Amino acid sequence: MTEQRTLTQKDDMEGMDHSQMQKDDMEGMDHSEMNMGSNQLPSDARDPHAYSDGFTLTKGPYAFSEKRVLKLMDEHYFGSFLADRLEYDADNDAVIFDLQGWYGSTYNRFTAKLEGDVVDGKLDESQSDLLWTHAISAFFDTQLGVRFDQYDEGDNRQWLAFGVQGLAPYWFELDMTAYLGESGRSAISVEAEYELLLTQRLILQPRAELTAYGKKDEVNGIGSGLSDVAIGMRLRYEFSRQFAPYIGIEWTEKFGETADLAQLNGNDDSDTIYVAGIRFWF
Repeated sequence: MTEQRTLTQKDDMEGMDHSQMQKDDMEGMDHSEMNMGSNQLPSDARDPHAYSDGFTLTKGPYAFSEKRVLKLMDEHYFGSFLADRLEYDADNDAVIFDLQGWYGSTYNRFTAKLEGDVVDGKLDESQSDLLWTHAISAFFDTQLGVRFDQYDEGDNRQWLAFGVQGLAPYWFELDMTAYLGESGRSAISVEAEYELLLTQRLILQPRAELTAYGKKDEVNGIGSGLSDVAIGMRLRYEFSRQFAPYIGIEWTEKFGETADLAQLNGNDDSDTIYVAGIRFWF
């Protein structure tokens, strides 16, 4: 009986049109929900609670009542510091710094950005951003906080800041921030960097930055509209991934009312500098 049933099943299967079965099955599938090998990550990939239906390890009916010894990866806090630019401009006897540090989880962080220059051993001007950073996608964070501008000659300013920072398609580092200040002042800053690996250790880093202001600030030599643009190129050699000396060139140009104010004050509205510096992080 067993052998006869087996032969019968075999005959039935041989009479079936398997190609039509596969076609019918695939036509009934919802291909929009499938991951067809794409490298696109979901927007909530960095959210530790994205798929927990509202439950967390510290809240909800499944939370442990006693103190837990084991901590998962997303519960740990980390910190990092990056000196993206720390360089010397011999023509102006100036040290230029662009530093960034953060502390927190992969989802929420406190971020500090410091940028400015020291001329003749004295802090000439600086910009300090203190921001709360929150991940909104696999590669981008939103940032909300305050900015403090310090001028050796001029009036200091304070701003509210809101922006995004992350890695854009084709591996461009983007940092875009809008600012609101006192007396209706506003500003926007956009910065983009790219790393071109000539070898595994020799890296060419183009960089561009533009700044625009919504209102004239004559005491600080700033006009409304597009204020200035800086375009640079730096070539570094990474003795290790965390330490790399570099040389570079940067061209800056002031525009509109800002250029007019610079000329009135006896300053150039454009400049080209050659720099040498180090880039490091830990």
